[in-house]
Amino acid sequence: MSRKTALITGSVSGIGLGIAEAFAEKGYNIVFNGLEKDGASIAARVAERYQVNHFFSDANMLEPESLRGLVRQCVDCFGGIDVLINNAGIQHVSPVESFPEDKWNAIININLNAVFHLTKAAWPYMKERRFGRIINIASAHGLFASEYKSAYVAAKHGVVGFTKTVALEGAGLNITCNAICPGYVKTALVEKQIADLVESRQLSEKEAIDDVLLKKQAVKEFVPVKLIADMALFLASDNAAAITGIALPIDGGWSAQ
Repeated sequence: MSRKTALITGSVSGIGLGIAEAFAEKGYNIVFNGLEKDGASIAARVAERYQVNHFFSDANMLEPESLRGLVRQCVDCFGGIDVLINNAGIQHVSPVESFPEDKWNAIININLNAVFHLTKAAWPYMKERRFGRIINIASAHGLFASEYKSAYVAAKHGVVGFTKTVALEGAGLNITCNAICPGYVKTALVEKQIADLVESRQLSEKEAIDDVLLKKQAVKEFVPVKLIADMALFLASDNAAAITGIALPIDGGWSAQ
């Protein structure tokens, strides 16, 4: 098929959905993914709105064979994979001394190991066609640390390091690999953090946002999803062929400190 194809994990909610809509608007075939019960209908609505080809998969980021199957399904359906966007992620906040081991393992597996498994599975197809754009949605926490987020920070730092390595390996193959490192985006994941802060620290919602979440951002506003989506589109474009191996902060000035 003449249209390019983008596989986007975690793409029926939050940042991933915003990215999927941006790529659909540009005419990409979209492979949607997520575990939400209404994921298939969300994907169908987006595809219908922009008149693009699509399919939805509930492949679980915890299951490497499911991820390999997702890539095979993408290739079988659309003939290849042009853009891989590793976006799916989870979070848990806890002091290291009481951090649940099952939460640690899940965060590392979903936020880091799944990025490896999907990249490895997509690589041969990109290599064969001598074209690929891999975009990893990391986090400002891939560059900096915060208390009580040991697993998330470790995973996102790992994603940034993995991004650089893959960029070097793909440099001669026209395969680029970049990471986008957003500050706080008001997604369901962040909404839960706000609620937890309100309950655990007896804060108002405004205090939780201004004094905790956005404390390190110079711009005291949540990062717009559209800004991340537009950057992903640029990194997937031919104009970004010479950009690879970067960890790009979109963090409201957090990294300026």
